Amino acid sequence: MKSFIFFLTFFCLLHISLNAQDRWIRPNDVHDVAKWGIRQGIVFSLWPYGLEDAHAIYGGGPRGLIRVGVERSGKIYLLNFLAIEPLVDGKIEFSEISPSSVDNRWGKIMWASDHPNPTAFYPTANCRGVISHPDDARPELEELSIYVFLEKYHSGAHPYLKLSIRSDRPDELAIQLFNREDSKQMDYCNITATMGNYARLRSLHLKEGAIDSRVLYKGYNGIDFIEKESYPASSMLRSLDGSYFAFATGNEDIQALKAWPVDSLAKSKLGWRYRPPLKFTQYWRSEQNNGSDNRLMVRVNGRYRYWSGGSRDSTHYMKIPGGAAFENFELRQPYQSGQKIFFGISERTPQEILDRF
Repeated sequence: MKSFIFFLTFFCLLHISLNAQDRWIRPNDVHDVAKWGIRQGIVFSLWPYGLEDAHAIYGGGPRGLIRVGVERSGKIYLLNFLAIEPLVDGKIEFSEISPSSVDNRWGKIMWASDHPNPTAFYPTANCRGVISHPDDARPELEELSIYVFLEKYHSGAHPYLKLSIRSDRPDELAIQLFNREDSKQMDYCNITATMGNYARLRSLHLKEGAIDSRVLYKGYNGIDFIEKESYPASSMLRSLDGSYFAFATGNEDIQALKAWPVDSLAKSKLGWRYRPPLKFTQYWRSEQNNGSDNRLMVRVNGRYRYWSGGSRDSTHYMKIPGGAAFENFELRQPYQSGQKIFFGISERTPQEILDRF
């Protein structure tokens, strides 16, 4: 009987271990694609690799951005990009636009490592990611983490990141900010979700209700970004554990979101056509007592026409179906080494997400 119990326990533990191994999406070795994530949850990759099958090798978006999406039933869908935007002496630099010191072209070069010790750029994954057990009371809980390094900014800012996904929160990417020893003091180091127009995010959910981008930017039909005021922490929704949340959602059903015009300009902009089979809530979360609660802000800007590479020719810019939508979406707070924020992509509604915290 004791032998039976022993073998039953052994096989149960083996089954749990195998399931845990199956849940993670990560490189097979250092020469593999730079892509990490969790099945049925959030996935991210680094340039030059995209997320979706058609763009897995050397493609899938600009340099200087972290690609973020979701995995559903074996298929990965891109939903947004994350940019790193440090401010030094009041001046901001954008990781996707700031020229590289390597070739003077747009976009800072990024690379990954399993540890926080600085390494040199490596054009493939360079690491598999470290799986740890962050809670001794819950040995089944796992966390996948990597460090992301990037070249120094012209301002002297030299940040790096730790990106983590917990197995009990597969919809969230934890982003922890640090700086290299040679970095100039950063006033802020903003992490911005830069592609809200793709999912046509039009509702910003705050404490007093949802702000509609079409109302906020009414009357604007230009080719540039449009930005109005930011929103303080006091306007943000909060969960029972004290976390601050900013949610962005679309206003269309999935059929309308996936529909696409058939004119010649629209045919040249098929990269903006929504591909996932589901709609998602995108959100930022900051834990309570993060050191700068009273200076936390939600910042958004919008567009009436899809981005078209910086051209000033208005004929290159396609109107966003349904009207203006939010494009850049971020939490902004003064920089402190080790500060952490969370970016989430979930099928749940904002209220359902709040209820989980």
